[in-house]
Amino acid sequence: MTPRLLARLRADLVHVHDLTAPPLPGTHLSEPAATFPVPSGDHPEGCAASPDLTRAVYSTADAVVCLASDGRTVWRHPVEPTPDNSYSIRTSCAFTADGTVVWVCRPHPAEDVWLALDAASGTPRGRFVLGTAGHGGEHHAHPGGTDMLLDVGEGQDGTVIFRGRLTGSAVELLPYPWADRVLIDLAPDGRSFLTVDHAQEDVALHSYPDGEVQWRCDAAAFGPDLEDAYVEWNGGYLDTDTVVVTISHADGYRHHRVAAGTGLVLGPLETPSLDEYDLRPLGDGSWLTTDGGGHLWRHS
Repeated sequence: MTPRLLARLRADLVHVHDLTAPPLPGTHLSEPAATFPVPSGDHPEGCAASPDLTRAVYSTADAVVCLASDGRTVWRHPVEPTPDNSYSIRTSCAFTADGTVVWVCRPHPAEDVWLALDAASGTPRGRFVLGTAGHGGEHHAHPGGTDMLLDVGEGQDGTVIFRGRLTGSAVELLPYPWADRVLIDLAPDGRSFLTVDHAQEDVALHSYPDGEVQWRCDAAAFGPDLEDAYVEWNGGYLDTDTVVVTISHADGYRHHRVAAGTGLVLGPLETPSLDEYDLRPLGDGSWLTTDGGGHLWRHS
């Protein structure tokens, strides 16, 4: 089973929660499974943990750093710093599911770069100029072990999705042929992925890796009487058979369950949430929300 980990920055620590085990109803996530102290003077913008919980990486404006559990720096790889006035730009990082590669998205107002680093040593294995100028990238590790998806948002110019793949000793880049789909989530079994139209008109499920659309569902399908309804850029796989889609409308918002195999709307997902984006499906039938104190709760 692929570990299900959640890495979060808390003060000067990287906290890693192991969500692989089945949840108890209404569980409050308290003590992390592992913590990694961040060296003084660094200001992390993103973080991730290795599948075996022995290492963590974090990204700053000018470097990617790998830590051992005792806080020792295993390696440090410099990245080109972004301009001082690019406050909305954040460098992100992620481990592949097999723990062998760390992918790093370094956004830039002129050209975004995607790096593949050897997880053990920090040695570069691939460097790609993406042809985008985004605010940052969100990584989605494929459960098969070696592939990584990257969603790069370019504001009003749209969103581009890339697939990075290891092929023997080489790393290849494969862009998907759209600039108007936001990547939401990868299926727990890795056979499909979910996107939302950049204009928020519909949600679609695609087969993996080819990206062929299996079904598409527009906002009207969730209630013909909803005024000014649109699809939010969040949700994901509740489990292999069910996805969660969030619909906002004139009177508020609601999370809905949709059959992954057909696109049939199954009904609302009853859950507390602070706002439209305060819900993270975990792929095993459970999901996370946040309370008013910033604490995470796991539901099923």
